[in-house]
Amino acid sequence: ARLSPEASRRRLDMLADRLKSHGRRRDYDCIVGLSGGVDSSYVAYLAHELGLRALCVHLDNGWDSELSVENIRHIVEKLGYDLHTHVINWPEFKDLQRAFLQASVIDIELITDQAIKGLTRKLARKTGIKYILTGSNINTEHGMPPEWLWYKDDLRNLKAIHRRFGTVPLKTFPTYGITTRLLDECAGRVRVVRLLDMANYRKSEAMQILKQNLDWRYYGGKHHESTFTKFYQAYILPAKFNVDKRRVHYSSLIRNGEISREEALREVQAPPYEPDQRDSDRTYVLKKLGYSEAEFEAIMATPPRPHSDFPSMAPLLWLLKPARALQLRLTMGRQHR
Repeated sequence: ARLSPEASRRRLDMLADRLKSHGRRRDYDCIVGLSGGVDSSYVAYLAHELGLRALCVHLDNGWDSELSVENIRHIVEKLGYDLHTHVINWPEFKDLQRAFLQASVIDIELITDQAIKGLTRKLARKTGIKYILTGSNINTEHGMPPEWLWYKDDLRNLKAIHRRFGTVPLKTFPTYGITTRLLDECAGRVRVVRLLDMANYRKSEAMQILKQNLDWRYYGGKHHESTFTKFYQAYILPAKFNVDKRRVHYSSLIRNGEISREEALREVQAPPYEPDQRDSDRTYVLKKLGYSEAEFEAIMATPPRPHSDFPSMAPLLWLLKPARALQLRLTMGRQHR
């Protein structure tokens, strides 16, 4: 259920007071992971509206679009925020992406999600900044079928796939596994806050605010601020796995009252890629990953394999899901009091 504007503002103000109190003797009240996409950009905007001193953190994994880079620049300049950019070791990251592609598992984006979690949590522990504000939210991201993704904290699965198909040692790649997560949560040393869930988040309204106030520009699709993510979602997933994530994304917008079912059906009928852009992105992605056309076609023709074909922490992660949900509810309750 949506909160009333008054209840939403009250919860946001109470959260801001808590973060400011913890950050009183520090340079920053919180960390904001910033990709240049609408969700994370709006989190930065809200943090500024709440008077929070945020350190914006960006993971450059080699796939930033020019538009996302411009969005990030405008955001930090106009909001007066400091930006910490971590440029990932490209040979390691490239080798991981190639390993996942050759493994034929579905959640290739697990690699980037691992790196973002590892980077922001390590920085939080190092600086003593307790709170990380994330753009993850129920309103526009909820409802993905479990077969379409994998546990983002399954470091064992990532390493197993890399051992099987990778060739470059992972010496600097920022990882985040279940042991570190449990230490963070149980010790209370890092708290992740889903700010948008407190803000009656509407994507269409957020985009207008960002355009008007921060010279932000849209990039054409959910998570398309990354060239690889765009190619993965608009080409690899439909062509190899018969998965069209737009169905879930539009379903979320329907539930959030932003578009009608009829509008969503019309959008889904359109091809996920303009042919010229698809061909251009394909050429770019293959060259950057070091694949010939024949090698990439062989990967696309290989039958999909479940992540569970490789060693995994899935049983433990599955068992911890109820405890994780309870911990989040308790955390949100403390923040709202």
